[in-house]
Amino acid sequence: MSKAKKILITGITGFVGSHLADYISREFPGTCILGLARWRAPKDNIKHIVDKIRLCYGDLLDLPSLVTILREHQPDVIFHLAAQSYVDFSFKAPLATLETNVLGTCNLLEAVKELKFNFDYEPIVHVCSSSEVYGQVKENEVPIKEDNPFRPVSPYAVSKVAEDMLGFQYWIAWKIKTIRTRLFTHTGARRGEVFAESTFAKQIASIEAGLTPPVIKVGNLESIRTFLDIKDAVRAYWLLVNKCSPGEVYNIGGVETMTVGEMLNRLLNLSTVKNIVIELDPSRLRPSDVTLQIPCIDKFKNETDWCPEIPFENTLKDLLDYWREELSHNPWKVLTVEK
Repeated sequence: MSKAKKILITGITGFVGSHLADYISREFPGTCILGLARWRAPKDNIKHIVDKIRLCYGDLLDLPSLVTILREHQPDVIFHLAAQSYVDFSFKAPLATLETNVLGTCNLLEAVKELKFNFDYEPIVHVCSSSEVYGQVKENEVPIKEDNPFRPVSPYAVSKVAEDMLGFQYWIAWKIKTIRTRLFTHTGARRGEVFAESTFAKQIASIEAGLTPPVIKVGNLESIRTFLDIKDAVRAYWLLVNKCSPGEVYNIGGVETMTVGEMLNRLLNLSTVKNIVIELDPSRLRPSDVTLQIPCIDKFKNETDWCPEIPFENTLKDLLDYWREELSHNPWKVLTVEK
């Protein structure tokens, strides 16, 4: 397709959504960027680009609001990134997770379907699934390809399987132009503090600022992850909607593979404090976990010529500097969310 003139990002106030808006506004300044947001959603992640985007207030669980927004603006591309994305929370609130991720996605696709048949509206819809759908893979299944079996081990993963398959089903049944992605571990500045690399960086920044003792609390450090910089991820998303075919699904991920513990050691090497103690916190262990995530990204690379460009050391420095800056201005943020 030609470059989209008008795009809608669901979840624009979140981590990935805000970085995608950053990328498009910087690289394609003529693009109209709309963002679906709930009226009470925090705007911290987009405060620096409020003059470059337009917020459309609605809710994925309110179908009429979605129909109204899409009918009024008719974006060429919809990046559906909004989700309850915290795996640990999904064990505590499975129904809320399923409602947001599954019913919310279904509502969005239903709104597109209604306008397709009543107003000839046919956008590209990027449905953002997750590597969590693959669950605990076997050693002979890595690197993980798109045709690997689903073995979801959390309510969040189950919700993403449903979201993924809804995107496929609406293409098969109604020819809604969905393209699905399964994004592997990604991080960078503004990553939510509940995710491993971000909570480690926040704890290090807090220690450096003298706000907490030199102890980092951790969960399972043996899980293997392949890390990707968020800026590389959103660049991939833009290429996806401009070069890839509806109905297809693509793994997107990095090329730097290591255990969570090795990632923590890299962060510690960037710290100005050298006597930090690592302490296991049992509350950070999941009831069931995914411990081996190494993606095969050949399909996406072959169709788009995309490849990760940002060294992981730079990514970790961005993340640590973000928390240093946050805590220097807002030391109260040292308080953590109850797990």
